[in-house]
Amino acid sequence: MRRFFLERNKDISGVSGLGRVAEGCQFDNGWCALIWLTGEDNVDDVHGYYRNIDRIVEIHGHEGATQVVWVDDESSNYVVKPE
Repeated sequence: MRRFFLERNKDISGVSGLGRVAEGCQFDNGWCALIWLTGEDNVDDVHGYYRNIDRIVEIHGHEGATQVVWVDDESSNYVVKPE
């Protein structure tokens, strides 16, 4: 699993703002989970699941206005085991 965030340098939609706007992770099978950093607790659509990172860029990249910034260089393959 690899962690990433979305860094937006131009807010085309006028909704999400600038800077770090979302955090996510890419699982080893390619699927991604994404959560928006809106700061609003009552919003239901602040998360999503995508088949791959390319789909996130296609939907939320706004033609280069938003970049994926990887936190981890590669998958950590870390497994959490219950105690």
